[in-house]
Amino acid sequence: MDIKTYMQTVGQQARDASRAVARADTNQKNRALLAMADAIERDAEKLLAANAQDMDAARARGLEPALLDRLALTGKTVAGMAEGLRQIAALPDPVGEMDDLKFRPSGIQVGKMRVPLGVIGIIYEARPNVTADAAGLCLKSGNAAILRGGSEALNSNQAIAACVREGLAAAGLPEAAVQVIETTDRAAVGELITMKDFVDVIVPRGGKGLIERISGEARVPVIKHLHGNCHVYVDDRADPAKALNIVENAKTQRYGTCNTTESLLVAREVAAASLPSIGAMLAGKGVELRCCPETLAILQSAGVANLKAAVEADWEEEYLAPIIAVKIVDDLDEAISHINRHGSHHTDAIVTEDYGRARRFLREVDSASVMVNASTRFADGFEYGLGAEIGISTDKIHARGPVGLEGLTSQKRAREMRQEIRRAPLHPPPFTLHAPSACSAALSTRSTTAICVWRRNWPRS
Repeated sequence: MDIKTYMQTVGQQARDASRAVARADTNQKNRALLAMADAIERDAEKLLAANAQDMDAARARGLEPALLDRLALTGKTVAGMAEGLRQIAALPDPVGEMDDLKFRPSGIQVGKMRVPLGVIGIIYEARPNVTADAAGLCLKSGNAAILRGGSEALNSNQAIAACVREGLAAAGLPEAAVQVIETTDRAAVGELITMKDFVDVIVPRGGKGLIERISGEARVPVIKHLHGNCHVYVDDRADPAKALNIVENAKTQRYGTCNTTESLLVAREVAAASLPSIGAMLAGKGVELRCCPETLAILQSAGVANLKAAVEADWEEEYLAPIIAVKIVDDLDEAISHINRHGSHHTDAIVTEDYGRARRFLREVDSASVMVNASTRFADGFEYGLGAEIGISTDKIHARGPVGLEGLTSQKRAREMRQEIRRAPLHPPPFTLHAPSACSAALSTRSTTAICVWRRNWPRS
């Protein structure tokens, strides 16, 4: 079977399965999630053995350390996948939720019902844990999923997919509700992102090159972020001890993640006092500091090692490595301007004891997540209480920041009431409303719009 035919078959199966998943009640979806978690825990040794094969092959291919870090599974991460699925099962089911229910001037009562998107295509590099997270989130939000992992994680992804299929079958749901693409042929990606009849949204997770390609070639909507140039700004009213601890965690806890801090800004008034201790801590952990001229002078005079003069490109770089750009700024205004100009709109933090400045930073920094006296490493679906995340969006669409269950649903106008007809108004409106004369409150698996009305004080004809 050629790639196009294979992907069309996968797409049709996903579309059919999406209707079954959209009809499934909360208990059925939760049974599947819990069965997946049990299967992952039971097969932990199999998953680790499959991952060891992938790691050996990746090292032989000379993959970069950041990718190897994302590819690796440990006993802890396998347990984390199972726990993530159980947390998703414990979360409220968003499907069918009604909000903003109001009576309108015409007398109808209209609200917004949360509904699944349909079929979600997810393309990711390394990170085999995404297979479990994506399956769980898509299922709980009533969607079918087509998952295309990187070739470097093929064995790991297929082993996890077997546990996912077992969980779906245990709950009486179609196994095609979550499909992991079995081919490593890159042409499969090109087919997936152009299947408008079968796929409703694409979520790419990986390097900047992959995401730029997906964004440029996709013919369906894309939820994405290009890269993570996250900042910490140390204000001149910051607690020095807090600043030191936050910078240490934000930069050095892990180097290969998109919420790791890549740029440090320090207010000029406290630079001479704060930078030597921060610089010594970072250098002591093997981090290279790429410094503006003022920072370089201060750190050299303090005897800090591992320094390098920054170039303009450093202010926009996502290193994914033990490297950080450091710049002294005049004040909060310059810090905000620098972040909005050079940042990636992912996650940025301020360290300050001034409430007014903290509020300004929260309002004016144009990023998906903004922190006050907290590490950028908190920008994570698990930390936000979402159970897990499908990805992080820096776009200004319905989903921004870590995308959990609600980000995988849409809303339609609906109200579950008896049928009503639209009558001629006593005074015709100055515009024409193109709407059906009557409608009923039927659940839909697609994000279409429906208006259902409830007669209240209707004028007599």
